[in-house]
Amino acid sequence: MILVTGGAGFIGANFVLGWLAHSDEAIINLDKLTYAGNRENLCSLGNDPRHVFVHGDINDLPLISGLLARYQPRAVVHFAAESHVDRSLHGPEDFVQTNIVGTFRLLEAARGYWQHLPAEAARRFRFLHVSTDEVYGSLAPDEAAFDENHRYRPNSPYSASKAASDHLVRAYHQSYGLPVLTSNCSNNYGPYQFPEKLIPLMIVNALAGKPLPVYGDGRQIRDWLYVEDHCAAIRRILEAGDPGETYNVGGWNEKPNLEIVHTLCALLDELCPRSDGKPYSEQITRVADRPGHDRRYAIDARKIARQLGWRPAETFATGIRKTVLWYLDNPDWISDVLSGAYRDWVDKNYGERDR
Repeated sequence: MILVTGGAGFIGANFVLGWLAHSDEAIINLDKLTYAGNRENLCSLGNDPRHVFVHGDINDLPLISGLLARYQPRAVVHFAAESHVDRSLHGPEDFVQTNIVGTFRLLEAARGYWQHLPAEAARRFRFLHVSTDEVYGSLAPDEAAFDENHRYRPNSPYSASKAASDHLVRAYHQSYGLPVLTSNCSNNYGPYQFPEKLIPLMIVNALAGKPLPVYGDGRQIRDWLYVEDHCAAIRRILEAGDPGETYNVGGWNEKPNLEIVHTLCALLDELCPRSDGKPYSEQITRVADRPGHDRRYAIDARKIARQLGWRPAETFATGIRKTVLWYLDNPDWISDVLSGAYRDWVDKNYGERDR
């Protein structure tokens, strides 16, 4: 079996569901269940004996060490992280504690476990750290996309904390020989994404008749990756990646934020028209840009294609349509995650930027 951290969150839950759809190998799923960790994401697993859920924190070293000793996993896949830039601007300490200290404690537990494994099991063991392209900072309009050797230049407390965790993972390989793998992905989208991120926020606000807040001029460019493609890449890295290596995972879909919002409005006009017949694009509003907002991210994913044979299966057109349809088909999920605390945070974050 494998141990997954953060497996009730957006990417983690999609990974768990995809893993159990492709394999009979069991998963120990450790999640703290913060605001973005949702057991409902995993409700389709029911009482599946291949899925063992543990409510716990990666900062709890005795808990992690106990899980490793009890279940003897052949790999750790580490998703657990605080992951929203705006939240990191409001409360950076949580990001330091989870993304840096938590990763350190997870590495310490994994190192102690791995060092006492029999030789063959130790040779096969892997620690896969899932990270982000935001550690590389911002690209100029004509600058080459991020490859695995790009210099780290994080510009937010979130990306700085993820950069620190990347460095810790690398150091544990260099210093102790721990067989680690790192993936740095571009912006994910798809089912089960908490509606603080751009795409689900726009869908949820549009359907509720609320403003669609766009930062600044809306020309910030991101490379968009459908979450199921990302999960397939992680499975492939775990299967065949070389210990100590980093693999950048991207969708080859560079698009400005404002274009994304207009695409979503057009899809909703088609699939769920407003009752008054007006276009959803009328709800677009501009708000003040956030501090340190990176202008462009782009991933060069040729290494993983060349060495491991992975390429995204979805185009942006197919992936975004699947995403919109999922949110339209799951209104109860949306309703359940939109707690009062979430609404208060959105009002605070966007209200104080409103022009």
